[in-house]
Amino acid sequence: MTAPSYVRVFAHSNGLLVSHLHNLLAAAGIPVELRNMTLGGGAGELPLGECEPEVWVAPHNAARAEALIRDALEGASSRPAWRCPGCGEALEGVFDTCWQCGTPREGGQA
Repeated sequence: MTAPSYVRVFAHSNGLLVSHLHNLLAAAGIPVELRNMTLGGGAGELPLGECEPEVWVAPHNAARAEALIRDALEGASSRPAWRCPGCGEALEGVFDTCWQCGTPREGGQA
């Protein structure tokens, strides 16, 4: 059986960002590949666009992967902002614990 052909869904010169998005997609259950992670040293000898680290997925996962990447880059969260019951600090929805005093979010996972 041959491996499915993959499509590129993200490329960036920042390898840490590319690795983070790879991990995000893998955690969502999407089979994913990293490519060009070590080609940065070839920039100048090779075309710059060919040296950027890339994230690749199977074509049938591309739309879902691109949506997850877009949400991650935009900081989208489905959880509303909240106010800490312990100290009153205003917090974004992605946080389960108050950064100011350590009080867990009511009904949160922390």
